[in-house]
Amino acid sequence: MADAEPMLVPAPGGEKRACPALEGKVAHSTKRPRTEPLEEEDGEGVGLGSGEAFAEMMKHGLTELDVGILKFVSEHKGFSGILKERYSDFVVHEVNKEGKTVWLDDLSVPEEAEQPGSEVFTEEQKHELEQLQLFKNKEGNVSIEVADDTKEKRTLVHKAVKTLYPGLETKTEEREGKKFIVAYHAAGQKALAAPRKHSWPKSRGAFCHFVLYKENKDTMEAINVLSKFLRMRPNVFSYMGTKDKRAITVQEIAVLKVTAERLSHLNKCLNNFKLGNFCYKKHPLKLGELQGNHFTVVIRNITGTDDQVQQAMTSLRETGFINYYGMQRFGTTAVPTHQVGKAILQDNWNEVIDLILKPRPGAEKGYMVKCREEWAQSQDPEAALKKLPVKRCVEGQLLRGLSMYGKKNIITAFAMIPRNNRLMYIHSYQSFMWNTMVSRRIEAFGLKAVEGDLVLRGGTAFVLSAAEAETHSIQDVVMPLPGFDVIYPTHHVGKGYREKLSADNLDIDNMRHRVRDYSLAGAYRRILIKPSDVNWEVINYDDPRISLVHTDVEKLEDQPPPVFNKEGKYRALRMEFSLPPSTYATMAIREVLKMDTSIKNQTQLNTTWLN
Repeated sequence: MADAEPMLVPAPGGEKRACPALEGKVAHSTKRPRTEPLEEEDGEGVGLGSGEAFAEMMKHGLTELDVGILKFVSEHKGFSGILKERYSDFVVHEVNKEGKTVWLDDLSVPEEAEQPGSEVFTEEQKHELEQLQLFKNKEGNVSIEVADDTKEKRTLVHKAVKTLYPGLETKTEEREGKKFIVAYHAAGQKALAAPRKHSWPKSRGAFCHFVLYKENKDTMEAINVLSKFLRMRPNVFSYMGTKDKRAITVQEIAVLKVTAERLSHLNKCLNNFKLGNFCYKKHPLKLGELQGNHFTVVIRNITGTDDQVQQAMTSLRETGFINYYGMQRFGTTAVPTHQVGKAILQDNWNEVIDLILKPRPGAEKGYMVKCREEWAQSQDPEAALKKLPVKRCVEGQLLRGLSMYGKKNIITAFAMIPRNNRLMYIHSYQSFMWNTMVSRRIEAFGLKAVEGDLVLRGGTAFVLSAAEAETHSIQDVVMPLPGFDVIYPTHHVGKGYREKLSADNLDIDNMRHRVRDYSLAGAYRRILIKPSDVNWEVINYDDPRISLVHTDVEKLEDQPPPVFNKEGKYRALRMEFSLPPSTYATMAIREVLKMDTSIKNQTQLNTTWLN
């Protein structure tokens, strides 16, 4: 999904080319238990472009009104500011399942205790055995002379080889009156299949956990870069949540059977990445098992007075914000993702193909424009595919499916797009419905619980009676994302779900799809979210190019924190807060500023300021 990225020119980022890299496959997120549709865990996404072309594209982008984001909860007067002018203006630290904020503060490689039994070998013998285990020994075996020739000593050596170097077998040979223990590879394909797997000590946890600090790359991009440099598949990595692109983010990653030392070497190869806080554990990470994220956000060039800022931030801390799905949920182009989702749910597959492939207003890369024009003119997927130098994009994957299976098998062709990307479309439609109905709910009943509202008790939704509503607050109230496994509020806003779905030719009583993946079970989402750990300060500064946040890497390098000029001509609001998973930081910021957070609006603000 696309990031609500207001700035025109992203700072350059990426990897150095000094280290060897191999082409990797696109990684996909693993499944997680159903609560709400899968999304970026910190509620931010991936930036699309830069410069004048990006600004031109955004003329045709969405605004908040287009996706049902209409209401505010606070009474203060809003003010303007620039969000994400620099990617260092948006810093995200993961909060793990124990509630601990993840920081990068140690680059050292953990020392490991020497393996029991290794004392029987010399350093040279250890090296030879390691090389043999990895099929790098040209001799095909290693001979170890047993000077102290006793049965106990020979037994010790036999056991040590098999324990420390799995995959190797041993035998005793006598040569010129001397006893040797010969290590060699076990016969058969099993030993040849995965030599690296054998070299992992049994006493060490199979997964190396580390903290990944990254700048200006989303999590999937980062995993792909790491997998290229390690020459491994992306699916050996696991993580708790995806973090957005135009930001500095710090999160925990786990990788299967890669040593901390090997990972540490990547710090010499990669720009805008740092890996540290290494440790070994027996388990990977699971998507969604984090408690949330801690945000440090800088809003530059604010127009609000100190009193306005005080009122806005106090309201955020004490009341919170409407838990809308943010703009990045709906895409950044002239064709919103929720429109594609609606067509999928309607089983209107020709419309799905048309929405994804047809020419669209706004600037795009030249090859994409030519691809769309070719499709519009010829309807020939192979001819359109030839216009694309990069075929991993959604359009390329869809065209490849159409060329393989034909236009009479659109559902099969569409399945060439990775599952998470396909589900993004229907989740986007659910999100659009939720935003729209929550705006109606706030308009109709304000910020109090009323008869007919829904609350959760032990994960199950219940309808409030008039008496029960008196004992509950708006903080308790949830609204459903439409699906076959949810109930709806019984007041008139709840009945609006049926009307809105009917207007889209969808049946609220039949949200199952003939393709199982596209059947919507539904879920519940709290109307209001109150952030924790809220604090803020107004900063004056003169140089718009300087960072206003002291990052983890700067602290590690003993760089001084930024110094602010109290008489500086520019003013910025620096705020910190923590949010649970699946909530959007941009929606918290929207409540503070009371302004449209869409890329379209932010681009216009930014262009005005720069001019």
